Amino acid sequence: MSRPSRRGHSGAMTHRVVRAPSPEDVEKAVDVVASVLDPSPTVTGKCVLKLETWQPTGSFKVRGALAVLASVGADDEVVAASAGNHALGIAFAATRLGRRATVVVPATASEAKVAALRRFDITLVQHGEQYAEAEAHALELAERGARFVSPYNDPDVIAGQGTLGWELGSQCRGPLTVVCAVGGGGLASGLGLWAATRDDVRVIGVEADAAPAMAEAVRAGRAVPVDVRPTVADGIAANLEPGAVTIDLVSKHVDRLVTVSEEEIGAAVRHLVRTHGVVAEGAGAAAFAAVLAGRIGPVDGRVVAVVSGRNIALPTLAGLLV
Repeated sequence: MSRPSRRGHSGAMTHRVVRAPSPEDVEKAVDVVASVLDPSPTVTGKCVLKLETWQPTGSFKVRGALAVLASVGADDEVVAASAGNHALGIAFAATRLGRRATVVVPATASEAKVAALRRFDITLVQHGEQYAEAEAHALELAERGARFVSPYNDPDVIAGQGTLGWELGSQCRGPLTVVCAVGGGGLASGLGLWAATRDDVRVIGVEADAAPAMAEAVRAGRAVPVDVRPTVADGIAANLEPGAVTIDLVSKHVDRLVTVSEEEIGAAVRHLVRTHGVVAEGAGAAAFAAVLAGRIGPVDGRVVAVVSGRNIALPTLAGLLV
């Protein structure tokens, strides 16, 4: 499926070779995800809100994790590096499907996140002080025979995230403009593949002003380093893996990329709590922030904003609500 990054003779990091998924992969993932998860609900306000905050791990990433773990044998092992929603998704899916999974987190990961991961039937490894060190260790473990699972640069992960679109197809009559947050681009790519099967759906991706990595990559046709500044939307704030298949998928299937400011993200978090009683993390509120800020523009039909996750630290949430 893919091979891990490794150092070449020059000492430079070579990128993994990853198969690009197709709309058929998304369709295959639908049954896998539907066998475990109920469709996440929608509510209507300034637009339709697709509440992935209701997922058992609090984030859409459980969809991709289920698709990946269902694709491996019971004796195979997957390894992931994360201390956030991707890790929780892998842990949940491995426990639910009876698969072997190792999750590598930095030694500095929060105690709350580590405690949450320990509730699942996985191997939890703490390694290094920063995420980059944990990821490097996960890639080393993968070279010993496990499958490394990226939070976005993986065909099954992307296909699993695309199942959100299939649910929307039965929940909302088109035409639809679906707005989602973009970090590594797994969700936008999956939704784009689903939209490619419809003539009445378009997808708009939303990045934080502080981390426009995907927009720069699409512009350049490859991953290029950007200066990632601090942001409350930390779940979508990172540079892209070299050679990530999501760059081409977003370029082909996502209608437009826009950005939102820290103030606009905070306003969206407050609106969701006060108007709908919905708790969202910064990245989870980014799509709705673009709608509130008028970034989407005039559209035909209905606008759907994906509220992609709820896992926000309570002090951070309290600060945003003031």
